[in-house]
Amino acid sequence: MKTGRCSAFSMIMFHLRVVHGHVRYSIPEEMATGSVVGNIVQDLDLDVNRLKSGRARIFTEDGSEYIGLNSEKGTLVVAKRMDREELCEQFSPCSLYFQIILDNPMELHRIDVEITDINDNAPLFSKKEYNFQISESALSGARYSLENAKDSDVGQNGIQTYKLHPTDHFKLNVVSRSDGSKYIEMILHTPLDREKQERHSLTITASDGGIPQKSGSVKINVVVLDANDNAPVFTQSVYRVSVAENTRSGTIISRVSATDSDKGPNGEVVYGFSQHTDGASLFNINSHTGEITVVGILDYEKSKHYEVDIEATDIGGLTDTSKVLIDVLDVNDNSPVISIISLSNPIPEDSAPETVVAMLNIKDLDTDKNGQIKCFIDPDLPFKIKKSSANFYTLVTDNDLDRETEPEYSITITAIDEGLPPYSTNKTIHLRLSDVNDHVPVFQEQSLTAFIPENNSPGFSFISVRATDLDSGNNAHISYFLDDSLVSGQTASSYFSVNPETGAISAVRSFDYEQTKDFMISVKAQDGGSPPLSSNVTVKILVQDQNDNAPQVLYPVQTGGSLVAEMVPRSADVGYLVTKVVAVDVDSGQNAWLSYKLQKAADRALFEVGSQNGEIRTIRQVTDKDAVKQRLTVIVEDNGQPSRSATVIVNVAVADSFPEVLSEFTDFTHDKEYNDNLTFYLVLALAVVSFLFITCVVVIISVKIYRWRHERLFYKSSGNLPVIPYYPPLYADAGGTGTLKQGSSYEVYGTTDSRMSDVKSPRSYSQNSLTFDRSAASTMPRLKSEMESPFAEVRSPAPARDSLHDTEY
Repeated sequence: MKTGRCSAFSMIMFHLRVVHGHVRYSIPEEMATGSVVGNIVQDLDLDVNRLKSGRARIFTEDGSEYIGLNSEKGTLVVAKRMDREELCEQFSPCSLYFQIILDNPMELHRIDVEITDINDNAPLFSKKEYNFQISESALSGARYSLENAKDSDVGQNGIQTYKLHPTDHFKLNVVSRSDGSKYIEMILHTPLDREKQERHSLTITASDGGIPQKSGSVKINVVVLDANDNAPVFTQSVYRVSVAENTRSGTIISRVSATDSDKGPNGEVVYGFSQHTDGASLFNINSHTGEITVVGILDYEKSKHYEVDIEATDIGGLTDTSKVLIDVLDVNDNSPVISIISLSNPIPEDSAPETVVAMLNIKDLDTDKNGQIKCFIDPDLPFKIKKSSANFYTLVTDNDLDRETEPEYSITITAIDEGLPPYSTNKTIHLRLSDVNDHVPVFQEQSLTAFIPENNSPGFSFISVRATDLDSGNNAHISYFLDDSLVSGQTASSYFSVNPETGAISAVRSFDYEQTKDFMISVKAQDGGSPPLSSNVTVKILVQDQNDNAPQVLYPVQTGGSLVAEMVPRSADVGYLVTKVVAVDVDSGQNAWLSYKLQKAADRALFEVGSQNGEIRTIRQVTDKDAVKQRLTVIVEDNGQPSRSATVIVNVAVADSFPEVLSEFTDFTHDKEYNDNLTFYLVLALAVVSFLFITCVVVIISVKIYRWRHERLFYKSSGNLPVIPYYPPLYADAGGTGTLKQGSSYEVYGTTDSRMSDVKSPRSYSQNSLTFDRSAASTMPRLKSEMESPFAEVRSPAPARDSLHDTEY
């Protein structure tokens, strides 16, 4: 029990009772707005902060707002004036039922507030006066039905006593029916005499039991009639009948009967409703037969009982009264009503089973089985319906959810009563699932291959990676990052960059196919979830060769000072192999496919060049008319687009003896290097020859000393000095399978005059090769002395060969 004080009433006791989470309060009607009803924080063992965080609110099924909630203090207060008579009429006890709902987690507390009656209404008669015509022959004991006074109050505050004044001829009697109701009647205890007193004026006073006491009165006018000695008498004082609420208009539901002992017109009885009957608009009585029929629409939910007062009157004005009690029977004519009082929408897709989605209020205005409800949803859905209390249900999860499989559910809730026939109602909830970051970004392929041309410009974008994520929003927003691991000894970011939004991979620098042919990098795709999820893809990048290198001629070697000539005897047959142009291209593929062709020649009818192998051969028989000196220009082209080329000059000597060759090539050299100013060149040549002679003497002595010391060291080391072969730049020969054989070697010496450049004597030229010093064109003695020198080598003509398989390059 709890006690409270109301500002409108002094020391009013408040009663509450808590049973299984239910709290009951009792307050008087007419309390002032703002008056405290009770403290639910204490009574429900709650916390004020819980009321705020749970967004506590009041839910009433009929939407009334008589009670308010003060969340700051945790108290229930009167929201507006409450009139018990307006709310409950004569029903008692009069209570307000509502629920306090809290969210996160959902809680439901039932509150019952009983509205107690105060004596604020006085007894009231419907009329100010009533008129009766009573025959003087009326016998003692004759009864005259009167209308009860109405008092909207109940209990002790309702009507307690009736008083009649005066009581000379009449007395007042209060009659209790079997159903507990009461009515008053006026009984004649002293016969009337019209000749003595034709009119009587009486007053009936009804008083309640409230404090202070209140009362109401009505005036009774009695006119005494002469003659008629007998009044009609009903066969029953109370008639009881039951009728279904769906009874059609015009249906006879009962019949009353009264008899009059008089004969003739005084014995004829007429039936009718009394002036104060209940439900006169819904029923009709046949004035002659007493049959009662339904003329209106009955509704069990509006009124379950009707009391009909019937009067039987004879021609002389004598009457008798009876009451017909009509009970309305319920039929199943109302469908269940579904109300959603709380809904969590959307819910996370990782919600655990038994998570509350919605709270429902389902009710049926019918009674008994007609008002009993079954509630269900589609069993294939991952949800279920649970009954939490009377008329309240919760919709909870019943299985795991996955937004990517089913992002939204349409949940149809069906409520059906147990009436015959049953009525049902559907309510559809459209529930959405909010995304949780439970999917990693996925690449279509785990590894990719990309191509990038060499000599690319920095910033060149050559491929884009793309990943997809089944999540949504930020959880599906993918950013791309380069895994900065080591690539060719450096970090990957020093070679490449990745656009974080598009996944486009760009080169940071320019690449050279001849240096690096491929890279292997890893790109990570990461979503924007918390925590983020990621996956990787491997990208193999192949550098594509471009035709950025021209062919390089390895043989014949183009020297600046010496003149190398290939010797062809005049007896050479058709197809004689003069020499072979050897060239390479550091590019790859078709960019390195080389072709050879003769660009210029002194006699195009004598020589040809193999387009694929670079071999220079004779195409006809050599004759005595052919010039000794032949100058061939060979162009070497690759197969790139556009193609690149290199040019090599091949000197060919057509002769059978050395003197012939020397004389011709001396003239050739002399003609090439000197102009018409012969005297100038003779003087210059003399000075150069003198300088060269002195230089050669010094070089020869130095070389002799060097060789002598080198031989001593060789003998001392048991001849274990390594042999260092010569290879062209950027190329290596493995096992003698390359373009040049390991047997090639050179000895180099030169003069201080840049124009008189190095004299090179290749030891491994073709046996048909001749080496000439261009400086020897000055004098023949000089030429002869150099030819006698151990550093000049002249090869004698050899028999013609068809191939160069035995020639070392």
